[in-house]
Amino acid sequence: MYHYGIIGYPLLHSFSAKYFNEKFEREHIDAEYSLYPLKKPVSDKTEKKEEWPELQQLLDTLDGMNVTFPYKQTIIPYLECLDETAEVIGAVNVVHKHVGYNTDCLGFMQSLKPLLRGYDKQALVLGTGGASKAVCYGLRKLGIEPVLVSRTPSKGMLGYTDLNANIMASHTVIVNCTPLGMLPDVDTCPAIPYELVSERHLLFDCVYNPKETLFLRKGKAQGASIRNGMEMLTGQAQAAWEIWKR
Repeated sequence: MYHYGIIGYPLLHSFSAKYFNEKFEREHIDAEYSLYPLKKPVSDKTEKKEEWPELQQLLDTLDGMNVTFPYKQTIIPYLECLDETAEVIGAVNVVHKHVGYNTDCLGFMQSLKPLLRGYDKQALVLGTGGASKAVCYGLRKLGIEPVLVSRTPSKGMLGYTDLNANIMASHTVIVNCTPLGMLPDVDTCPAIPYELVSERHLLFDCVYNPKETLFLRKGKAQGASIRNGMEMLTGQAQAAWEIWKR
């Protein structure tokens, strides 16, 4: 039997577990997919494999691994190498034989591309974690220039209070890469000025559960087009399986 799984913390729910276990049953694949809610130990030392023995054991024993919040960047020092895409993005969501890959960008691009309009040239990317890195990479591949938005902006980023009428009007694609709005915290959303969202905007939420987050509902109420993260997740999972089959 093959063994696959996902690491993250906390893992309150998982699309991947349901997706892959149903796939294994449907296609009569002798495999199982499990959740591994690992909590990374706090250490002031340089990150070494022996400082996280639970992760090292999974890397040594699982036939394939998914990585989710908050470890898409943290896991990199524990891997032997990254493929070219993960290296450029600087974040990993798939591991196979101690090599890190990023399939988030592919899933995102496949989901977003059919929705784009000719005037979509600039995007606001909310959040600065591993998901935002894949999204920025995908946007550039699609010819859209992203700008990161953070609660604590550094050079080259915007803060939420910087989002004035001109910026909102020129950045017609807005992507939520934060966990805000995800179950169980469904009453939260990024603090953008929703009153400046219009029918010219496209709001994309990397969150998939619930299907329509508060971020998307607020955009929809302003006439914007919306898309949740389900197609992105399905696309990245399909790409992950192709890697694991190698």
